[in-house]
Amino acid sequence: MMNDLERTIVNGLQGGFPICERPFLAAAERLGIGEEELIEGVRGLLDQGVLSRFGPLYHAERMGGALTLAALKVPEADFEAVAEAVNAFPEVAHNYARDHALNMWFVVATDKPERCLEVIDEIEAATGLHVYNMPKLAEYFVGLRLEV
Repeated sequence: MMNDLERTIVNGLQGGFPICERPFLAAAERLGIGEEELIEGVRGLLDQGVLSRFGPLYHAERMGGALTLAALKVPEADFEAVAEAVNAFPEVAHNYARDHALNMWFVVATDKPERCLEVIDEIEAATGLHVYNMPKLAEYFVGLRLEV
């Protein structure tokens, strides 16, 4: 259960994070809290697992790389071990469970286009499972904001 400060941080930072010399100070001022309070709040959310990641999102393709959405059909008994194997790849941006035949989904982002398929092959070798590769055909921007 999140407290009021944590809720303020999660709701307040979903719309972006400042790019400046002291971004936590600028964000904290916008939220009406102290810089250290914000830093400690974000650390706490990460430590609790409320946030799985705090950092920038890069547009890999515009930077000369590639990305793809991928999925696996993982036997339930092996799910944790497979998740650990998949997450060990630095190119895996995030990984999540789904209630579906393809029950593990993740994004592969690479610095070179050819590396994307190499990573998929390496994940197949590491897990013994077929990776369903679903490259982007078109891009849409949806401003999703989840109030907590």
